[in-house]
Amino acid sequence: MYQTLLTELQDGIQTITINRPDKLNALNKDVIAELGKAFDDVYSNPEIKSVILTGAGEKSFVAGADISEFTSLNGAGGAELAKRGQDLVFDKIENCPKPVVAAVNGFALGGGCELAMSCHFRIAAENAKFGQPEVNLGLIPGYGGTQRLTQLIGKGKSMELMMTADMIGADDAKSLGLVNHVLPLAELLGKAREILTKINTKAPVALAKVIACVNEAAKGDAEGFRNEITRFGECFDTEDMKEGTGAFLEKRKATFKGK
Repeated sequence: MYQTLLTELQDGIQTITINRPDKLNALNKDVIAELGKAFDDVYSNPEIKSVILTGAGEKSFVAGADISEFTSLNGAGGAELAKRGQDLVFDKIENCPKPVVAAVNGFALGGGCELAMSCHFRIAAENAKFGQPEVNLGLIPGYGGTQRLTQLIGKGKSMELMMTADMIGADDAKSLGLVNHVLPLAELLGKAREILTKINTKAPVALAKVIACVNEAAKGDAEGFRNEITRFGECFDTEDMKEGTGAFLEKRKATFKGK
């Protein structure tokens, strides 16, 4: 189905693996196009409840963009490349109504770090390395990196990392709040599945509203509080809310239908 991705659906969890290990899973036009299609499927397929995004092999999540595609571009072409990536993939992942977790299994540099940051949260293998080294190429991050890194770790540290082009390891990334959990590579996908298996038992409509509200909070959206009130109210009109409150009062486990 895909040339650059592997996909597997199991127990409602769709695992999407970027599969160019010989190129350290670098993002090129084909990967971007196929990731866009893969996430269209996530949005539309009711059997998919949540997503793990990871890279093939033991070295790299995504080691960056394919720089050979940059050399022929002028200013307008560069802006179009960034816009196309953000529209097709990065913003689509961030705003996905279903939970998306990045399982970072190695290098997450440049576009790879940006891809991980577009997911709702990140877990990392002990060998993971994060960085935005674009200034080494005379560039800046173009897939949302300046915005999302600042949202996640704050202005001062994000300035330092982007201006020095330094890489940080998994433990530093965890201490900064960039990743939630660090564990041995062999346990990485198991941990991601464990977290999503728990999340998949919760009310899907409510999960989608949590994602929307928290994204607004991260962006400092002035309407965030008002939108939370609106979405809170909307939950009261769902079957899931009636099931959840009923199950709580009847001391039984809720079974949510996403309605």
